[in-house]
Amino acid sequence: MDFAYSPLPTLAGPGHPSIGLALPAHFQAVRAQSVALVQPLLPEDTVVQPSLDVSPPKWHLAHTTWFWETMLLQKFLPGYEVFHPEYAFLFNSYYNSLGSRVNRADRGTLSRPPLADVYRYRAYVDEHMAALLARLAELPAAATELVELGLHHEQQHQELLATDIKYILSTNPLAPGYLTTEQLAPPATQTATEAPDFASPGGAARPAAWLPVPGGIYAIGHQQAGFSFDNELPVHEVLVAPFELQNRLVTNGDFLQFIEAGGYRQFQFWLGEGWDLVNRESWLAPLYWSQTTDGQWLRYGSTGLAPLNLAAPVSHVSFYEADAYAQWAGARLPTEAEWETAARHFQATPQGGNWLETGYFDPQPLAANADPGQCHQLLGDCWEWTYSAYHPYPGYQRAAGALGEYNGKFMLNQLVLRGGSCATPESHIRLTYRNFFHADKRWQFTGIRLAR
Repeated sequence: MDFAYSPLPTLAGPGHPSIGLALPAHFQAVRAQSVALVQPLLPEDTVVQPSLDVSPPKWHLAHTTWFWETMLLQKFLPGYEVFHPEYAFLFNSYYNSLGSRVNRADRGTLSRPPLADVYRYRAYVDEHMAALLARLAELPAAATELVELGLHHEQQHQELLATDIKYILSTNPLAPGYLTTEQLAPPATQTATEAPDFASPGGAARPAAWLPVPGGIYAIGHQQAGFSFDNELPVHEVLVAPFELQNRLVTNGDFLQFIEAGGYRQFQFWLGEGWDLVNRESWLAPLYWSQTTDGQWLRYGSTGLAPLNLAAPVSHVSFYEADAYAQWAGARLPTEAEWETAARHFQATPQGGNWLETGYFDPQPLAANADPGQCHQLLGDCWEWTYSAYHPYPGYQRAAGALGEYNGKFMLNQLVLRGGSCATPESHIRLTYRNFFHADKRWQFTGIRLAR
C-alpha cells in the first residue's frame, strides 16, 4: 500500500466530524487521525526515544494496531491470522497477562520493522476490523465495549504522540518545528468564536478573577450515558467545603513573575521532594523555556523556538512547580473533587476549547473579550494538576485479565490531573476524566489553576 507524505496533518476540522459518527466511521476517523499526526515527520524522527517517558512515534502507530489485533480480531474474527508472529513481543506495552515484551526503555532500538511495514500492518488490521465491525451486531456485547475502549485507547495514544513528538523534536540541536507558522492559521471554515485568540508575544493577559463555588455534598464520577474508563466509577458522594477558583489558567506571564522573584531559589515554597529535584536537575524554568544571553525568554513550541507568549497558559510544569507557584501566590491547587464540582457548577463543555483537532498543538491565550465572571479553559489547553492522589474511588473493583491492567494497577504514587489539553482529542474528554502522572513529570501539557 502506498502512503503519500503530507506536510500538514489532516485532522478533523473545527466541526470535529468524528463526534457522533456511527462506529465504523468513527473507527476510520480515529485511525486516520493517528497517521495524520505522524505525517509532518521524517521517517528518521519516528524511531527516536530521548527519554523513558517518551515512545517513538512508529511504536505508537504499531502498538495501537496491536491492541486491535490482540483484543478484537484474534478473539472475535474467525480465521484471523496475525500480521507478524513477533509483533506481539515488539508492541505490547505493559500487559503482563498478554505475554513478554520489549523493555519500555528499549523501544527506541526498534529500527526494524521499517515505518513502511508498520503502515502495512495498520492497513491489514484496518481491513480486517472493517469486516469485524460489519458483523458487530452478531457478536457478544463485550465486543462492542472493546471497540469503544479501543477507540479511546488510540485517542490516548494520539495525545501521547503529540506530546512525544514535541519532546523528540525539541531535543534536536536544530530545534525543528513540527509545523510552520502558516500552517497554524485557523481554517477558513472556523469562526472567530471557535478559534482560540492569539496574543502578541509581549502582550499580557487580563488579571485573573476569583469565582466562588458553593459547598455541599456532591456526586463525583461518571453519571451520564456513554463511555467512561473504569477509574471514573463508581459514582460516590463527597463533602466539599465552599471555595474559590480562578477564572483562568495561570499564564506564562504570571509564572515569569514567580521566576523573577526567585521562586526556584527559595526553599520555603517547595515540598521537600520537589526542592531536592529542582536542585538535582538545576531547574530554573518550565520545560521548553530558555533564556538568551541578553535576557530574552524563548519557548520551544509547535513551530520551533519563539519569544515567550506572556498571555498563553504556562504548561509543561511538574506538580512540584505547580504547588510551589501556588504557595508563592498565597493560594493552593484544587482537589479533584473541587475541580469536578466547579466544572459542573460552571457548566463547562468541550465545545470551543483548544483541542488536538484545533491544530495549534499549544495552549492558547484567553480571548481578550472573555467574560471575567465565567470560568474559562476548564476543558482544553492544559491538564490541570490537582492536589489529589490517584487512588480508586470507594467501591472500585479492578477487572480481571488484561483490562484490569489498564488503569487499576497504577493507582499509587501519582497525582490526578483534570480537564484535557491542546493534545487531547475533543471526543475523548469528559468532565469526569481522570488523568494521572507522577509528581515530577513535565513532558505532557500540564498547567496550573489556583484555588483558595
